Amino acid sequence: MKGGWMAAPRRPPGPDSDKKAAAAGPEPQPLAMSSPAALREGYEHFDPIAYLRNNYLPPRADFSSEEFVVPWKLRCLAETFASGEIRGRTLIDVGSGPTIYQLLSACDHFEEIVATDYLAVNREELGRWARGEPGAFDWSPFIQHVCKIEGRGEPWQDKERRLRQRLRRILPIDVHRPEPLGVPLRPPADALLSAFCLEAVSPDRAAFVRALAHVGNLLRPGGHAVLLGALGESFYLAGAARLPVVPLRESDVREALAAAGFALRELRSYAMPPALRTGVDDVDGVFFAHAQKPMEG
Repeated sequence: MKGGWMAAPRRPPGPDSDKKAAAAGPEPQPLAMSSPAALREGYEHFDPIAYLRNNYLPPRADFSSEEFVVPWKLRCLAETFASGEIRGRTLIDVGSGPTIYQLLSACDHFEEIVATDYLAVNREELGRWARGEPGAFDWSPFIQHVCKIEGRGEPWQDKERRLRQRLRRILPIDVHRPEPLGVPLRPPADALLSAFCLEAVSPDRAAFVRALAHVGNLLRPGGHAVLLGALGESFYLAGAARLPVVPLRESDVREALAAAGFALRELRSYAMPPALRTGVDDVDGVFFAHAQKPMEG
């Protein structure tokens, strides 16, 4: 997955995929689920290209049916942001990894998007895409699909241009610190988004809850949090690394959000069909959550 203090690097030669990676190279090695420090060490071997190939190319990134996982994720995001309730000056994306698909529906509702990742290789890859450099991953199938489901008849190139214009900062982050950016975000974000990050960089559920609370410090009172994550997953492959994940159930997500001080607004889940269980992970499904930070007082 991607990282709030670790993440996914990337840069494959194709159009789509999801997140993790099994690629040619050394046999993936298991990583003990012991501490953030051990996890950091494992992420030093994370291969962004492999990650994107495994998750953002077919079969997982198949747009021919809403029953596939990537269209499901994009529809969850499109419907949630279409309400118009989640909007403002700044959106922070926690643990962006090398991906931008999660920002496509959000970018219409914020003046500025701040992307973040622990790994320099991911921040560099995001910068290559933002600058339109040759060799960056081709997200155009994702952008075209989002424009289709949003139904406004907008040329996809306009949305791509708008996201690039609004993606103004790409910062390092460590979700295991109370101030994940090192200093408070000023002004605090109006909303935060995080996709497949926190459960992949936490050694246990308690650390997952703490990480949620830490990223909540970036958010203004009353601000919204939109989360995508894995259900029932214990590992994924990313090139030479076999990386541990905190296996979560829906009930764990509910309890963690409450413990971190969020009010849950909506929780959806997706069961991974057999055809998409490709061996790059052992994921059972995906959750989508919309939560809100209470107003002070």
